[in-house]
Amino acid sequence: MTTVQDIVAKLWSLCDVLRDDGITFHQYVNELSYLLFLKMAEETKTERLLLKSCRWRDLVQRSHDPNEQYRHYLHMLDDLGTRGRGRVKQIFANPTTFLHHPENLNTLVSQIDSIEWHAVNREGLGDIYEGVLQKNANEKKSGAGQYFTPRPLIECIINLVKPQPGETILDPAVGTCGFFILANAYLKNQTAAPLGGSSDTAEKKQFFGVELVRDTHRLALMNAMLHSIEGGIVLGDSLAEDGVALPKADLIITNPPFGSKKGAGRSMRSELPFPTSNKQLAFLQLIYCGLKPGGRAAVVLPDNVLFEEGTGAKIRADLLDKCNLHTLLRLPTGIFYAQGVKTNVLFFTRGTKQTGNTKRIWIYDLRANMPSFGKQTPLTHEHFAEFEKCFGKRFDGTSKRKDQGESGRFRSFNASEIAQRNYRLDITWMKDESLESSDELRDPLELANEVVGELETIIGDLREIVSLIEEEEGGKA
Repeated sequence: MTTVQDIVAKLWSLCDVLRDDGITFHQYVNELSYLLFLKMAEETKTERLLLKSCRWRDLVQRSHDPNEQYRHYLHMLDDLGTRGRGRVKQIFANPTTFLHHPENLNTLVSQIDSIEWHAVNREGLGDIYEGVLQKNANEKKSGAGQYFTPRPLIECIINLVKPQPGETILDPAVGTCGFFILANAYLKNQTAAPLGGSSDTAEKKQFFGVELVRDTHRLALMNAMLHSIEGGIVLGDSLAEDGVALPKADLIITNPPFGSKKGAGRSMRSELPFPTSNKQLAFLQLIYCGLKPGGRAAVVLPDNVLFEEGTGAKIRADLLDKCNLHTLLRLPTGIFYAQGVKTNVLFFTRGTKQTGNTKRIWIYDLRANMPSFGKQTPLTHEHFAEFEKCFGKRFDGTSKRKDQGESGRFRSFNASEIAQRNYRLDITWMKDESLESSDELRDPLELANEVVGELETIIGDLREIVSLIEEEEGGKA
């Protein structure tokens, strides 16, 4: 019997066909998105969305002549990207094919067409695409894991933030749409009627995502379409002054990109209280300023956000004032593509007053004395089970919680203690025996990535100082 896993393995094996074309894993997934869109439109009987002569059978029927098939494929990409409508035009906008040999396209089409697609239902088609994205993220050479958040982590976060019908749910760095996929699944499980379907306009209002990278945006649109999440995912820059207009949100769930803001000097949003070139600190401000009163957020951020001095300390103080930062989860190392980056999840609720909203912060250390995750030891949802139990059923941190002391993973700290530390949140107490073992020396790549991250933060701070000096000198002139 054909399963979702069988089809994912089949699709992924086809990337070997393209090695002679010099196509990378990431390029393969982008190319596959075009072909899967056409095939799945046929499987789901939604080909009415496509232009005539731009459908899957039009490719299959030309299989006897690879050159003609290839020429027609190029015309299809162009027509769908220029004359298509709605999400079709978005998915095929500015299409670029990495296929240069007609024989390779011919092989892909015939192999995809031979798969027993009828063995899976509509939801299964979405799981197939999600599986391909995960395969891509696991390939370190592709670099795709930079924006692919581990699904067990997302599942944990969704279980705790508990999305509700009718809420405005925002992800300002949507990536491949992972948070929305699991949030939508959670909502479907909580309601009697499914939220998906092309006639469901309420769903369009509920989810709003932004993605900066065009190819990743294409993957997000495909992923959302196959999981019946239509619309609401736009291409743009959440941080730019001339970027996307973001709605006030009831719930923000996101994993912003790491690093400093680069480029041709596009100015940051003026509503951010503290200008900074550090993208994580900018995203953090964007998030807590973008919540409605009582709105909640869960955001994945690297360690430097917890301890950076200067502007970083001011932003953390502002966060604790404006929001109830009730829980911080220290994540294990090795769960992201950038192995050396240490990350955390901040859980907070926007307060109804401007100051003094955080009274106590609970920190759960899931990093100390944990295995090194990877292909040999995959991260699973079970690794978060104890944290979810400690977190409790109420998101705002008012569930009955117990401080486990220095020998446990879960501890609490008064906001006054945090203030005395200059609002540094990098608090540790557990003895990490794995770091002291000579048998488990840290990976050189992990150390190098960690140094790069720290240097990027320092360079960002220096750029801010230079900008301030230039502004002062300009004022004197």
